[in-house]
Amino acid sequence: MKYYLILALLLFGYMSLWFVISLVKKRNDVADVAWGLGFVLLAWVSFYLSGASGQRELMVCLLVSIWGLRLAWHIYGRNKGKAEDYRYQKWRKEWGKSFYLRSYLQVYLLQGALLFIILLPVLLINKNSGTSPGLIDYIGLSVWLFGFYFEAVGDAQLARFTKDPANKGKLMQSGLWAYTRHPNYFGEVALWWGIWLIALAVPNGVFAVVGPLTITFLILYVSGIPMLEIKMEENPGFAEYKRRTSKFLPWPPRTISTR
Repeated sequence: MKYYLILALLLFGYMSLWFVISLVKKRNDVADVAWGLGFVLLAWVSFYLSGASGQRELMVCLLVSIWGLRLAWHIYGRNKGKAEDYRYQKWRKEWGKSFYLRSYLQVYLLQGALLFIILLPVLLINKNSGTSPGLIDYIGLSVWLFGFYFEAVGDAQLARFTKDPANKGKLMQSGLWAYTRHPNYFGEVALWWGIWLIALAVPNGVFAVVGPLTITFLILYVSGIPMLEIKMEENPGFAEYKRRTSKFLPWPPRTISTR
């Protein structure tokens, strides 16, 4: 219990620090950079606290680091030199005088709590592992690689598309984006299910399923796809893209009859 308490207190301090940074920067979207880095921090601190030294523990910490550092760098580069993300601008207007309190509670502390839950498979692996990786580990690693490919390549394709002035006002509909409207979100969900599969090799690992279930629910029904598609609906070409392309799971595009 002390292990989890120390990690929770560390995370509380980490998210509080990023709230202070948001006040200095006068932009709440720094929380998106803090997201990936928080996973990396907590994964390695849990590795240290538990005295972990096995191949499985090292592997999952490296996987989390690759994912978290790439995501943080991608978001930092995407936001650099631009106005605060539209979602946070909207909340500034809607929350009024309670903006700072609600930001601290609903953006930073809530995000920290969700981060902790999603990372539970890794925390459990670091605390209980010791055996050598087996078949289930390599299956989980394969799922993680598949998901990471979709997230990283999807983000890269979209970044190149949006940087081209000729694409202003257009929707990204090629590459991975021709098979799912949200390849990066699909990839993020898939890779966390891969981490959970690896956790099945340790005692009580099955109960860590709360981690991938949480990120799946958030992306499908809360702050991921729903919020982004509301924004995408402003584009006149979205209706046709929506009819043709799978919402989440990669699938060959549908043929739309012109008759």
